[in-house]
Amino acid sequence: MASHIGRRKFLATLGGAGAAWPVAARAQQPAMPVIGVLGATSTDTDYLRAFRQGLKDTGYVEGENVAIEYRWAEDQYDRLPALAADLVRRRSP
Repeated sequence: MASHIGRRKFLATLGGAGAAWPVAARAQQPAMPVIGVLGATSTDTDYLRAFRQGLKDTGYVEGENVAIEYRWAEDQYDRLPALAADLVRRRSP
C-alpha cells in the first residue's frame, strides 16, 4: 500500500512539472520587438510592400519575429501628433 501512495505522489509531481514547463518556457522568451508605422494615408500599399520586404531581407517577418503597429491620419495632418503619441505610449502585451 505504501508503494502505491508513493507512486501516486511521484506521478502527480511529474504531471505538475510537465504542465508548468510550457509556462516557464514562455516566460523566458524575449519580448517581440515592435515597430511603429505612422502615415498620412493608408493607401500607399507599394510603400508598405517595400517596407515589409526590406524587413524580410534583414530577417524580420511581421507576426513571426516582429510586430508592427500602424497608425494612419487619413490625410488629417493635425492628427499626426496624437497618433505618434499613441505609438509611443504603446506597451507590449
